[in-house]
Amino acid sequence: MANYARTDRVAQQMQREIAQLVRLEINDPRVRLVTITGVEVAGDYSHAKIFFTRLDGKHAEAQEGLDRASGFLRSQLSRSLKLRIMPQLHFVYDASVERGSHLSNLIDKAVASDKLNADSADSESND
Repeated sequence: MANYARTDRVAQQMQREIAQLVRLEINDPRVRLVTITGVEVAGDYSHAKIFFTRLDGKHAEAQEGLDRASGFLRSQLSRSLKLRIMPQLHFVYDASVERGSHLSNLIDKAVASDKLNADSADSESND
């Protein structure tokens, strides 16, 4: 159980560090609007999945920019994180924020439509 908790702590620290590095150290315009949403670290610390999102929909170019910067990010992480093995970084687009926004819009439309139907039924019953 302690190993699981440690990988979670390492993942959280990696998320904070990578988010800061992306914001302050990487000058690639493809990576400007990227938000790091999560990190999963393998139990043996050999690999880490870094989940990211970009709200303007240009996630393919952001993926390219992050993949290109992965060596730099890994070297910077090795300075701040004291791990015997620094994981290989794998960037994965996280569509959950986009999906959540889409579902929220659908719910808003359904509520507005339902309210419109209720209002028209009320006006017909008053006639």
